[in-house]
Amino acid sequence: MSESLTLKLEIEELPRKGRVRQFLRRAVQSSNVVVGVIVLVVVILAVVLAPLITSFDPIEQFRRERLMPPGGDHPFGTDNLGRDILSRVLYGGRTSLQVGLFSVAFASITGTVLGLVAGYYGRWVDSLIMRFIDVLLAFPSILLSLAIVAILGKDLRNVMLAVGIATLPIYTRVVRGSTLSVKQVDYIEAALALGSSTRRVLFLHILPNVLAPIIVVTTNGIAGAIIAGAALSFLGLGEQPPNPEWGNMLSQGRDYLRAAWWITTFPGLAIMVTVLSINLLGDGLRDILDPRLRI
Repeated sequence: MSESLTLKLEIEELPRKGRVRQFLRRAVQSSNVVVGVIVLVVVILAVVLAPLITSFDPIEQFRRERLMPPGGDHPFGTDNLGRDILSRVLYGGRTSLQVGLFSVAFASITGTVLGLVAGYYGRWVDSLIMRFIDVLLAFPSILLSLAIVAILGKDLRNVMLAVGIATLPIYTRVVRGSTLSVKQVDYIEAALALGSSTRRVLFLHILPNVLAPIIVVTTNGIAGAIIAGAALSFLGLGEQPPNPEWGNMLSQGRDYLRAAWWITTFPGLAIMVTVLSINLLGDGLRDILDPRLRI
């Protein structure tokens, strides 16, 4: 019996290089992944290389050039204080992407650990963790984020933490459900029978087999976190003026929608293009990693 269980362990642990090649081949064949990656890379490069694209300081004011339409030295126009919209969109993208990445990193890591522990140990540990998650789920995510920022104060780090906590239940529930399914498989029992420690079983045997849904949820979660961060900044709870951020740029330009449409249009387009590319990437990864969707 031990020989058959050991054989199953060997079968399950396929060469990593083969898995990576197979994943990359499917990714290249997916139009959603290709388009999403290309657009997202362009956005990231534009944000990172902002000083090479524009020479204007995003907070520098040119009072004589207030509300200039797109064209000339200002391809995206200027705002009500004479600041260059292009530079503000590029530099503001750094803040928006930072909110999306760090908040999702916090939520995914914390949620994965909680989900693994809850699903593996079960009983009172599972009940305790999931009741905490149920409390978080009792509040709409935007309302919970607002409450956390209101308690901790207006600060970019608090926005990241608030968005991360608000999205934490999604990762915990997904990982817990996958763990409950995976821990019943024979190779987990084989690993325990061979003397593997609980930590080794959790992180070397169970975690790699629940990574697929985590990757998909994390990818789509970044898009949601960017929108949530922009919403909090729009309400005045995120990045504070004069520092640019896509959400507070929308807020500052809402009084000039008819007179200067470009103030809100370009940061709005930046949010739309970024979120769309991330969603395309997430949909493509879901099609690749979910065996039920394979033809």
